[in-house]
Amino acid sequence: AMVTPFDEGGAVDFDAFQRLAAHLVDNGSDGVVVAGTTGESPTLTDRERLDLVRAALDAVGDRATVVAGTGTYSTAHSVHLTGQAHELGAHAFLVVTPYYNRPPQRAIVAHFAEVARASDRPIVAYNIPSRVVVNIEPETISRLAEIETVRAVKQANADVAEAEHVVRAGLALYAGDDALLQPFLERGAVGGVCVQDRKSVV
Repeated sequence: AMVTPFDEGGAVDFDAFQRLAAHLVDNGSDGVVVAGTTGESPTLTDRERLDLVRAALDAVGDRATVVAGTGTYSTAHSVHLTGQAHELGAHAFLVVTPYYNRPPQRAIVAHFAEVARASDRPIVAYNIPSRVVVNIEPETISRLAEIETVRAVKQANADVAEAEHVVRAGLALYAGDDALLQPFLERGAVGGVCVQDRKSVV
């Protein structure tokens, strides 16, 4: 999960961003998440978000997976960003549960179904109830698994039973918190969307 560097004037430093992306891939990351929450997505303009996706693809897109953070608390806006990132060539999308709105579980399913119509590429559902207030419940995970392009869950909920349910539902499980990486790997996770140096986590 990449940070977004800014210069002293508050503008995105795209040169530093591309150097960071190359450094992460050179040092063992299989992919990068661009314009996620770690990358200050709520404070970026749409143009900045999409330019970051373009910059990441130019820097490492030929040797790593570039996952575009396209989730917002608005379904229509999330659909728009996903479609635009698709056109740029993003390999996959990280879509967070709508935050602030506290949607019911049926609305979470509807949200992801709408976003999925914007691209035929994989979606990683981001479940982080500590930030968005609402948890993606196990039954809802099962329903999300029925959406063809929802392929994985970035799970930032420490409940190991829910993590195991993600795997049983046929979705790839990624630890969404560095501290969860080891226990989730023991329960079938394929990796983590981490923010620390790999050597300090594994």
